[in-house]
Amino acid sequence: MSVSIHSPQTQTAWPGENNYALLRVYAYYRTFLSSLFLLMFVGGWAGSILGTYNPQLFLYTSLIYTALNTLTLIALWRIRFSPRQEQLFLLLFIDTVAITLLMHASGGTESGLGFLLLVSVASGSIFLIRQISLLLAALASLLVISESIYIANRISTSSQSLFAAGMLGVLLFITAMIFRHLTDRLQASHRETEYQAEQAAHLQQLTQQIVERMNTGIIVVDGHDTILLINQAARRLLGIPYRESPRQLLAEIDDQLQIWKRFPHTRSPFIRLADEGPEVRINFARLGDTTDADILIFIEDNRQLSQQAQQLKLASLGRLTASIAHEVRNPLGAISHASQLLAEAEGLDKADLRLTEIIGTHSKRVNQIIENVLQLSRRRPTEAETLDLGVWLTTFEEEYCRGHDYKPQITINLEQPDLKSKADPGQLHQVLTNLCDNGLRYSLEQTNEPVLHLHAGITPLTGLPFIDVIDEGPGLSEDQLDHVFEPFYTSDPSGSGLGLYICKELCEANEATLTFRRSEEGKSCFRINLAHKNRVFN
Repeated sequence: MSVSIHSPQTQTAWPGENNYALLRVYAYYRTFLSSLFLLMFVGGWAGSILGTYNPQLFLYTSLIYTALNTLTLIALWRIRFSPRQEQLFLLLFIDTVAITLLMHASGGTESGLGFLLLVSVASGSIFLIRQISLLLAALASLLVISESIYIANRISTSSQSLFAAGMLGVLLFITAMIFRHLTDRLQASHRETEYQAEQAAHLQQLTQQIVERMNTGIIVVDGHDTILLINQAARRLLGIPYRESPRQLLAEIDDQLQIWKRFPHTRSPFIRLADEGPEVRINFARLGDTTDADILIFIEDNRQLSQQAQQLKLASLGRLTASIAHEVRNPLGAISHASQLLAEAEGLDKADLRLTEIIGTHSKRVNQIIENVLQLSRRRPTEAETLDLGVWLTTFEEEYCRGHDYKPQITINLEQPDLKSKADPGQLHQVLTNLCDNGLRYSLEQTNEPVLHLHAGITPLTGLPFIDVIDEGPGLSEDQLDHVFEPFYTSDPSGSGLGLYICKELCEANEATLTFRRSEEGKSCFRINLAHKNRVFN
């Protein structure tokens, strides 16, 4: 979005509400002036000054002038009449003619009423464009000089009256030029102010859009920890609905803030602020040098940080596992082959055969560990696609069931028909395959039936899609929850301890999270919190 401001030409009148307010002030002035003249003349308060030459002309002029001014004031006040340049010129010219007639009826320039023309000419320089304002000053000068010549021809007066009329005409032009210059300066200042105001509004709107579109959560609080601003990313990470306007911080953030105030150099740990939300790291910064200055709170999604760290980790792990595969697999293959040959030898008792079985079993286990580590280090980059989860889960269930000798009983439950997410279909397939293998194994151990439930929906707080893998097994204990996603941790003696770790790494590569929870029925459940369908991966 860009703002383009075209400055008006310097010869145009000063626009806006300020101009209209000045016009109303001038309308009050001219109405008050004409009414004062009429009252003073009718009351006889200035009989030696007003209407001395032609009382009847003074009376009729003041009456008509007062009536016109009153009507103009009513139009400006009641119906907000906004006159054009031609109409403004007519009003000011009427003022000039009326004041000239009043001056003539009072004896000419010697009455001093001609100086009131300075106000009309100055007003014309404010309200009218340059050429018309100078025309008004010229007409006013001509009227004053013409009136003085007429008086001089009718009444024998000294040449001082003509000189005074000429000086008044010069003064009218000087007034017009001075006020024209001041008006031009005011117009330029007004245009610059408007330009700066529009630029400030544009920058404010642009800044607000940038803050709203940032992936990092932003919260601004005052000295009393009251929220002044919170962007959409912060709402999503904290699980705050969009339409709510929270005023106070969550307890977890407030605790970290109080610690930071006491120890500003303390690094905040990763915390999970919402049950279904990701882990986040919180950082703080003051927006001023005083202790009561506003505080800026940054909330960073650990999934993005983990994804960046994972790239470095996998690069190092790839080099390490390449050497492990070369150094371990060759002697491991020799051990496995020797064990097979030994098992085929004649005359072995049952104890020796059992030893060869143990050698073969653990050789396979070590080989599986190497395969899993190689799979982590050599994993291809994420190629995310927009997936229709309903269609995708149905296809996955068919492919998964075809790959087993027995018939797994997998049920799929969708909360709504149009569920979409952004993920790499191959990597998501690998995660679900591993979770389903674990779930079916524990269901068989618990119920002797290969039962599994896949449930997909939208998390209310975050608005993000999820997939639940629910089995009939006993689930995880509290002690196991702290270590279940760690590499090489397993409760199965025959397992490698890398299955759930690989699933977690694959989820983080797709900016998703993998957590363990209990379903509404209390069953064991692994939940995959997927990315939004419009998510753009780094």
